[in-house]
Amino acid sequence: MKMLQNKVIILLLLLWAVVLLSTAEASRIKELAQLEGVRSNQLIGYGLVVGLNGTGDSIKTRFTTQSLVNMMERLGVIVDPNRVKVANVAAVVVTAALPPFSRAGSAIDVSVSSIGDADNLAGGTLLMTPLKAADGKIYAVAQGSLVVGSLAFGGKAAKVQKNHPTAGRIPDGALVEREVPFVFGQDRELNYRLKNSDFTTVSRMSAAVNKHFGSQLARSLDAGQMQVRVPDNYRDRVVEFVSQLERLTLTPDSLARIVVNEKTGTIVMGEKVRISTVAVSHGNLSLVISEQASVSQPNPLSGGQTVVVPETQLDVAEDRSELVVLEQGVSIGDVAAALNAIGATPRDLIAIFQAIKAAGALYADLVVL
Repeated sequence: MKMLQNKVIILLLLLWAVVLLSTAEASRIKELAQLEGVRSNQLIGYGLVVGLNGTGDSIKTRFTTQSLVNMMERLGVIVDPNRVKVANVAAVVVTAALPPFSRAGSAIDVSVSSIGDADNLAGGTLLMTPLKAADGKIYAVAQGSLVVGSLAFGGKAAKVQKNHPTAGRIPDGALVEREVPFVFGQDRELNYRLKNSDFTTVSRMSAAVNKHFGSQLARSLDAGQMQVRVPDNYRDRVVEFVSQLERLTLTPDSLARIVVNEKTGTIVMGEKVRISTVAVSHGNLSLVISEQASVSQPNPLSGGQTVVVPETQLDVAEDRSELVVLEQGVSIGDVAAALNAIGATPRDLIAIFQAIKAAGALYADLVVL
């Protein structure tokens, strides 16, 4: 009886492991697709950062002086532009992203970057800066103290710098003044756009939606778009319908791809990469040329001259090549193990993969950065 219970427990554990493995690659729809119309909007503005300790723009940056004079005049202070010094002021560009469904009075983060010749923005305060969208309308206003996660100090002979001191952020530094006109839930149909277009993935997504709701609500329009009809019982609960829909899971499909970066020697390979039967030979040829000078001196009373004679030494060394045969259909783990066995470095692997691709034996896209 006890042995039977142990077998049942082991069987249940194996079944649970199979379930975990089958759902390990599953992703939610909200990670794979985005609802059309629900998106961020980019904002930009031009402003001034004040309060710098002599690390602002120099007098050569004319637009900083003009901006400072214009601001002072708007505040009712008349100044002579020729007498203005801007060592404590820096002209900056302020950028932000307006999230979807942002309401008037909401706070958003902003990024501040110098556009003059300022040395450091640490300790500065951004003055009131209107932020405009692509339509030219003001949607937010930014102001506040900068957070610069860097340091820079030194003199004429030496300088120490960490990160970029001419760029910073202001958490919750802008207030939304205008809302983007968008009314959610009026349309009877919702369009989801895949972040990575794929026919198999969008087909699986539509099938998952139809299976969950028990009706043919979703249909695939193309490789990158799925259209979902809002059922009648959810007409007044579109938010709840979208919440249930985006939590559905499926296993996305992907292309077999190898991404290599020749500058850094980085290689990223997907698990679906396959190769046909191919033989790989790897060998290193080392050529060393060294030159040294020797002095040739004549015998005493011979009337000759002392001359310098160059001597060239040539050494050629070649490592023993190893031929490795990779069988057809092997996985990427087998490929990596076989190439590591012949001592291939990451840069050697890049050259080997390019050669295998040129030979027509690599069933994957090779992307070289």
